[in-house]
Amino acid sequence: MLPPLEVQHVQVDPEEIDSETGDDGYYAADSDSYATSLSSSVRDYKWCNGRRFHAYKEGSYRFPNDEQEQRRLDMMHEVFTLSLEDRLFLAPVPRNEAVRILDIGTGTGIWAMEAADSLPLASRVIGNDLSPIQPSVVPPSVVFEIDDVEAPWPPRKPFDLIHCRYMCGSVEDWPGLFRQAYQQTNIGGWIEFQDFHLETYSQDGTLDEDNGVKRFFEYLGEACDRINRPMNVGRHLKRYAEDAGFTNIQHRVIPLPLGTWPKDKRLKTIGTINMLQFLEALEACSYATFTQILGWTLDEVKDFLEKVRRDTLKKGVHILHEIHIVYAQRLE
Repeated sequence: MLPPLEVQHVQVDPEEIDSETGDDGYYAADSDSYATSLSSSVRDYKWCNGRRFHAYKEGSYRFPNDEQEQRRLDMMHEVFTLSLEDRLFLAPVPRNEAVRILDIGTGTGIWAMEAADSLPLASRVIGNDLSPIQPSVVPPSVVFEIDDVEAPWPPRKPFDLIHCRYMCGSVEDWPGLFRQAYQQTNIGGWIEFQDFHLETYSQDGTLDEDNGVKRFFEYLGEACDRINRPMNVGRHLKRYAEDAGFTNIQHRVIPLPLGTWPKDKRLKTIGTINMLQFLEALEACSYATFTQILGWTLDEVKDFLEKVRRDTLKKGVHILHEIHIVYAQRLE
């Protein structure tokens, strides 16, 4: 396992430490209060263990597209936006003139719609996805399309920004995706990829090797590797951009806490939302992948997830992952 890159040190909130039990308390019931505070063939959905999956290019994306998963994806939107200090992207795209934007793997379309609201009306934002789960009432400058971004892209006017977020575990040919993005980026335009490197670690030694969260991401990574859709892509994004021909490459690494333990207020909020979405993600990310790819029984998955939930809610374990932001420019 690669060591974590140099990232901001995240301070632990001393109030998160249980004075009577040391660090061995649980968030448990607290999570509920956090939650309250804070064409026809395409729609022929498939079902697996009670969860709904897309039908178009079946098998390209192994995670659900049902309403429960859509709510979780919108929570992840909050995690990314807060991590970028209330920004949707970091690339220096002009904000006072009309631009063309492509949002790869748009999901619920929330990023595309918010991007359109922040730009002049003459701009155009196209969001594509394998699943037609986006709303029908959208800003006038937004268009959603159903497409597989790993298939050859249709010829069209190039974009001033191509944005791709949270596609780990869903792309087979990352270098090919960057090459296609290069071909459809305007001269002087930008790409921005925002994704995870989901190797689980702590900065203070509070994470042990048998932790359920750590094991969960190891198993999930194994499943994704078996179908050639790697999960740990964040640290490689810069190299993909370089190899595709982009220049002016900027690479930021942002620590992503799991839980309410950070001292910093913003990081505490991020960690709380991340914990809630992760608890929602457990079934979504494992029911199909663990049974169909790793060969587990559904009962084995359910038993394992109980341990993962306990370890997620256990205080005193200061879990981190990494968000990697890479933005780069096409100059020729």
